[in-house]
Amino acid sequence: METQEESPSEHESFTSQRKRKRKHVPIQVDGTEPKRKPLFPPLESGREAVTQFRSVPVPPNRFTPLKSSWIKIFTPIVEHLHLQIRLNLKTKHVEIRTSSHTADVSAIQKATEFVKAFMLGFEAEDALALVRLEELYVESFEVSDVKPLKGGHLSRAIGRVAGTGGRTKYTIENVTKTRIVLADSKVHILGSFHNIRAARNAICSLILGTPPSKVYGQMKSLASRASERF
Repeated sequence: METQEESPSEHESFTSQRKRKRKHVPIQVDGTEPKRKPLFPPLESGREAVTQFRSVPVPPNRFTPLKSSWIKIFTPIVEHLHLQIRLNLKTKHVEIRTSSHTADVSAIQKATEFVKAFMLGFEAEDALALVRLEELYVESFEVSDVKPLKGGHLSRAIGRVAGTGGRTKYTIENVTKTRIVLADSKVHILGSFHNIRAARNAICSLILGTPPSKVYGQMKSLASRASERF
């Protein structure tokens, strides 16, 4: 039987066709064109037409401290965040709104968290860290959330957290690098995520009845681990 030999030109054309890369063609369904992602221009914060507004209520026990620390609250919000703020004496609310000079979109949210932290009982200097640092926030919980206590048992649990002359609270604050406010049966903690977790664990141990000496030992080991880490 005679065999037909392929010419070299035909062989080369066949191999070149195999080596060609296939072009990606989008699949069309029902004859419609494939959808494309919309392209939006970046948002310019200076040209926002809508004025944002926030209102923070003032508790009765924080009205006098607010008046005495008004300059400390007013200065960073107006000069650094370029917002407008006022104290409405009729409604007893601190009102914040954006202006034409506001450059940062998130400035009003930072200012609102700053004022709320002051209303919870934090000092103005400590609450100002919420404006300067991004990773800080405030966590709040009640003593009854950890353990249902009433009457004298609740008072003794709060006393264990505070300590004699506030010694236990100050120790937890210094070791965990947080700020703690004890407002009746509520506990407010200001700090980063890991520091708040360490402070919350120590406070929960004291509420559950752990002796302060044991909590001091845990704080000491935590401080030594933190110093070795850095």
